[in-house]
Amino acid sequence: MKTFTIILDSREQPTERAKIRYRQFGCPYKREKLDFGDYGAVVYLPDGKPYQIPVKIERKMNWSEICGNFTHERDRFVREFERAKKAGEKIVLLIENATLENAYAGKYRSQMRPQALIASLFTWLARYDCQIILVKSELSGRVIKDILYREAREALERMVDE
Repeated sequence: MKTFTIILDSREQPTERAKIRYRQFGCPYKREKLDFGDYGAVVYLPDGKPYQIPVKIERKMNWSEICGNFTHERDRFVREFERAKKAGEKIVLLIENATLENAYAGKYRSQMRPQALIASLFTWLARYDCQIILVKSELSGRVIKDILYREAREALERMVDE
């Protein structure tokens, strides 16, 4: 795991908040185009070959952003998750500054009704076998690293067992 490296999608803007997130990784990272998701990881095997961890993280900054994905950007969002499904990869949907209490109460900036948001959210879980993690933005870099690191360890252990 000494070669564990986080991959940032090259389309992510290096904002000040993003730079803080990257520093929280506490490990090497590099920018590269991802076919889906915002973050992935690679481990270099003893023979030097890269092994892409079959998990990506799709980060959203709040409920309002994901409401946009479920409404006017839905076609693009569906295509992204369909590409992941076809590739046999898992996606973790990480939503910052969000609680289910706020989703149910409609405490976000969007015209999307709470029942529609909740229905879309849980349909996504069922349809794409993804996971949802709700986190404060101050911890998102650490959470991203921890998810990808543990997924990498599990994937590598499965490879050894086979």
